[in-house]
Amino acid sequence: MAVTQRRGRKIMMTPGELDEFLTTQRTCRVATVSKDGAPHVSALWFAWDGTSLWLYSVVRSKRWTELRRDPRVAVVIDSGEEYGDLRGVELSGTVEFVGEVPRTGELRAELDVPETLFARKNFGLEEMPHDGRHAWARLTPEAIASWDFRKLPPQ
Repeated sequence: MAVTQRRGRKIMMTPGELDEFLTTQRTCRVATVSKDGAPHVSALWFAWDGTSLWLYSVVRSKRWTELRRDPRVAVVIDSGEEYGDLRGVELSGTVEFVGEVPRTGELRAELDVPETLFARKNFGLEEMPHDGRHAWARLTPEAIASWDFRKLPPQ
């Protein structure tokens, strides 16, 4: 995975900060490519396993349709209200689809960790509830850029 930022290295997150941030945040914005080439951005819950970002999407959504046609994606997770509190990460690459579509809960060892992380973080449960409407896409980022404006000197 490449660190893509040349400028802003002073405010980029360390690997530990990045893991903590991605583990505790809930919502990301997923940018996909529409059939006509236009960008499409949508909000989505996710899980981070330390290596990959796991996206749990409704399979009848525009986002899922676009990812199936063109799996290239950019994802932004950010937080903060005031300028000096802004933090965020952009991850980009190509998603892989994991598990049955839609997900019904068939045993799949590869999904044990992301489903446990997702269920705990988003539902307060130890097991993932399956509704037969969602499925998993895994983004193992090819590039990551991050920022933490709290690292800027006071002005």
